[in-house]
Amino acid sequence: MKRNIETDKPDYQPEFLAGRHYFVLLMMFSLLAGLVGRALYLQVVEQDFLASQGGQRQIRTIETPAYRGSILDRFGTPLAISTPVDSVWVNPSEILENLEALKQVTGKLELNYRDTVTLLKQRANREFVYLKRQLDPGFARAVASDIDGVYLQREYHRYYPAGEVVSHLVGFTDIDDQGQEGLELAYQDWLSAQPGQRRVIRNQRGEVIEELAQVAPAESGKDVYTSIDMRLQYIAYRSLARAIQYHAAKAGSAVLLDARSGEILAMVNQPSYNPNQRRSMAAGQMRNRALTDVFEPGSTIKPFTLAAALDRGHFHAGSHIDTSPGHLMVSGHPVKDVRNYGVLRLADILRKSSNVGASRIALSMDKRDLWESFRDYGFGEASGVAFPGESSGYFRHHSQWQPLDHATMGFGYGMSVSITQLARAYGVIANQGRLLGVSLLRKEEETRSTNQISRHVMKSASARQVIDMMKQVVGPKGTAQQAAVAGYQIAGKTGTAKKSIAGGYRKDDYVAVFAGIAPASNPRLVMAVMIDEPTQNGYYGGVVAAPVFREVIANALRILDIPPDDLPTLVQSREQGA
Repeated sequence: MKRNIETDKPDYQPEFLAGRHYFVLLMMFSLLAGLVGRALYLQVVEQDFLASQGGQRQIRTIETPAYRGSILDRFGTPLAISTPVDSVWVNPSEILENLEALKQVTGKLELNYRDTVTLLKQRANREFVYLKRQLDPGFARAVASDIDGVYLQREYHRYYPAGEVVSHLVGFTDIDDQGQEGLELAYQDWLSAQPGQRRVIRNQRGEVIEELAQVAPAESGKDVYTSIDMRLQYIAYRSLARAIQYHAAKAGSAVLLDARSGEILAMVNQPSYNPNQRRSMAAGQMRNRALTDVFEPGSTIKPFTLAAALDRGHFHAGSHIDTSPGHLMVSGHPVKDVRNYGVLRLADILRKSSNVGASRIALSMDKRDLWESFRDYGFGEASGVAFPGESSGYFRHHSQWQPLDHATMGFGYGMSVSITQLARAYGVIANQGRLLGVSLLRKEEETRSTNQISRHVMKSASARQVIDMMKQVVGPKGTAQQAAVAGYQIAGKTGTAKKSIAGGYRKDDYVAVFAGIAPASNPRLVMAVMIDEPTQNGYYGGVVAAPVFREVIANALRILDIPPDDLPTLVQSREQGA
């Protein structure tokens, strides 16, 4: 009899399946129990270790520092550069757990330990607090070495190689590299750097152990090329400082211009300061007096009075002015010369610096015409160099002039100018009547060739005639003999003005001024010098300011290789020297 196989199967299948089912369930429960146990072990037993490891490897977005642009002279000599430094910072929550290490750090940094602890406790909720900034990198590394919670951050410190020689021009930045004075402030947007950002993994020491990605690239600032020639700047600074000391003066300024382009080749002031040593700076030392301070220019205005009269046809080069009896009464007030010069030619009015002659010329003109001419020459407006705090001077509208104002305007009283404005105005005469755009930035050759002339404000013939007259001022019988340079024709004018106070003028306080052009036959340089309150060894412009002009111009003509235009005097000078 055959067995029914199909009927036998069900007797064994359920028992096999049930056993396998229990086995799978047992394995799953074992695995789950293992995972739960591991999780409990990590959360309870290994919690501190894992937290420490996590803290040692953190993903952070950090800043990539960038250089601030440099300030350079016209040839690339650095006037302001950025050097790498390190700043020491701490994580309060970390360093406060190791007060012995903190005491060691504060000792090295010369910080008060108790004050530092108090500060860190007040900022315990922060992760970043500076202890000291902008330190020498080697010293900073020694301070932070192997101390948990103390870190370094790379920054850049501004350094000024020429120090006080260009301090008024360049200015300085604060600790955050933001311009505070001078060109640093004027060109902040151009010079400033844009730090980059990158995502990194850092360990507990703050050290980068892996670079993940660059979020934003760092962009260094752009360089600024100034018009300054440091060779001439040093000479001008030295000469002005020597004059201030010799004459025991309060202050002084000098500006040297390229007569053809309007570029400022040198601009110096006294007193000065060293921007690398800011703790010793005083407010009165920091301003650029050549642009911010104004004074009554006195007789240095007389060439412009004559030019205005020549331009408008009131006089010609051969005209004569009667200055007798040596004084002129205007509205009950006397205008005086040092003596009675009698009848003078226009050139003699400049050579002898006759106030009466200049007043008579000014009064012969309609006051509106005189005012318009002076405005055209640049008086009463800023020089255009875009420098912080620049003054536009003081020059009242002609409608406010009284007869005495009209008369004294002819010899530079009743108006105020900066030394840069005065130099710019003399540039009009040097450029045959064209008003230049004065600049502290280097002009490219193609720009310099066009001179960037803004307008023609004086007749060329008048400018040439005034130059010829001013040459006599520097001649053997003029008031500025000490401005003469052997081998070169020099045209210029002295000025000695009393300092004004409320209601009048100080009796014994003067401003000594000289402005001149070289060489006179083919002007290349213009320079103006002002010495404020000289108290020793003279106070006249021809004695105090003219020698500064001579020393600087003589060196500038040689350095710039400008050929002589007065060979007979050069030969005579060499023969006398032999």
